[in-house]
Amino acid sequence: MMFPNLIRPTPLVEIDGSGALQPPRTAMIGKASVLIIDDELPNIRLLERILKRANCRQCIGTTDPREALALFEKHQPDLILTDWLMPYQDGCAVIEQIHAAIGGDDYVPIVVLTADITPETRRRALAAGATDFITKPFDQFEVLLRVENVLNTRFAHVKVQEQNATLESHVRERTIDLEKALAELKTTQRQIVQQERLAALGTMAGGIAHDFNNALCVIMGFSDILLSKAEHGLTHEEAAQPLTTILTAAEDASKIVGRLREFYRRDSDTDILRVPVNFNELIDQAVSLTKPRWETQSRGAGTPINVATDLDEIGFVSGDPASLREMLTNLIFNAVDAMPDGGTITLRTVGAQDAVRIEISDTGTGMSDEVRERCLEPFFSTKGKKGTGLGLAMVFGIVQRHGGWMDIKSALGKGTTFIIRFPTTVPPAQKALEANEGLLRPLKILVVDDQPVLCQLMCEFLGNDFHSFETAGNGREALDKFRAGRFDLVITDQIMAEMNGEQLAGKIKELAPNVPVILVTGFAENSRTPDQKPAIDFVLAKPLSHASLRRALATVMSRERAS
Repeated sequence: MMFPNLIRPTPLVEIDGSGALQPPRTAMIGKASVLIIDDELPNIRLLERILKRANCRQCIGTTDPREALALFEKHQPDLILTDWLMPYQDGCAVIEQIHAAIGGDDYVPIVVLTADITPETRRRALAAGATDFITKPFDQFEVLLRVENVLNTRFAHVKVQEQNATLESHVRERTIDLEKALAELKTTQRQIVQQERLAALGTMAGGIAHDFNNALCVIMGFSDILLSKAEHGLTHEEAAQPLTTILTAAEDASKIVGRLREFYRRDSDTDILRVPVNFNELIDQAVSLTKPRWETQSRGAGTPINVATDLDEIGFVSGDPASLREMLTNLIFNAVDAMPDGGTITLRTVGAQDAVRIEISDTGTGMSDEVRERCLEPFFSTKGKKGTGLGLAMVFGIVQRHGGWMDIKSALGKGTTFIIRFPTTVPPAQKALEANEGLLRPLKILVVDDQPVLCQLMCEFLGNDFHSFETAGNGREALDKFRAGRFDLVITDQIMAEMNGEQLAGKIKELAPNVPVILVTGFAENSRTPDQKPAIDFVLAKPLSHASLRRALATVMSRERAS
């Protein structure tokens, strides 16, 4: 039985003018290594002579079939010629052993040498994995033709394997290049986003300095007035109004610092804390935050901009307040840029049963249809060198992360309106902390701060609410006093020499896990406890007031009672 050759670009034999067959072409045999297994040495020698005349690269022979597997593994031949009837192991066992040793993606042809041409023998050999047969006694042309045929298939398979390996190598290299390019792109995007935020902060800096200097002017001026009057005696009536003005100016200055602190909060998509948010409050904060840009700077340039709000009764949205505040800030700045000759920005909220609708409108230059369709694309900008093209892309990303929907209505010369919808969530449980503030039992409190004036201030607040206290100027002194006494609560500053507030809180929790610790810091982003500070029960931002201290005490003590 002759099997057709799978790949034969040219005939292996030619017929001359007399009708005689010419010797077959043996290009494949010249590249091959052949393993011959036959228990008759003369058969091996005959096959070796036939193959070497065809320039076979290597012939390996053995009369012991038990050596076949070891020789195959050592020499890795391209073709195996094996006798069928042999002592110790017949051809079927040899074929099965070698097939088990051939790799799953490799192809090595096995040709059976046999004088037994019965159908049963052929079926057994093919079932074992034989590729072809050569009958005994050997015909030189038949041997060369059949060997060349199966080697054609063998080397075509090897070539495909090499091409696949080269392709896989190129794919791996290309994948590595793409991964590097993606990492570089993400790094570049983060840097540009940071530049966008810093640019916005820089835009506000002049107006913020103006507002802060105004507050300082009031504080310093009325303080001078009070000191002057104190030299000649000062009545309560004379002191009340200047002191109230000073306190108001100080609160305004504190809000300015708070706006800077709230403008940017480092976070990642995996650690954002989502809480019920009232968008009306966020809009008020964003308007206050951006006021230096749309009011102070625009009036100074002679192109006044007014901001109006129309806030409806709305539900709560589950989200990250810092990200949503950043979204509103970017939209207000975008509206300001769209009104070079001044105008009006209107922020409106509309409540519905299952959603909150926010509209930010301006009376500016508007956008063409082409610009409106592309304005959310990263790096697309109509501001030239002044813009990075990421402001609106960041807004759109924040909306998507919060499960929202956004639409843009705009026309040239008629202004632009951004319409955003967010699904509502269950409102937060109402905590009657204000009611509990005045109902706290007198507490024994350890106050720790390396600045005596701040220690004195907190103690004045606590004493006015009938709490008792002890003070410490550093962490080590505080730890000694805590070991020596019994305290219901510890209030500690964050930045102190030798042992900071977090380290002190950790030591206290080791001694008394149930004693609440309040951390007072000027670097707090909010008054919630960060998950990264497990030893801290509450973070209280500076500058603190009597009311904020009361709320902090009420919060931690209500948690203690609940636990």
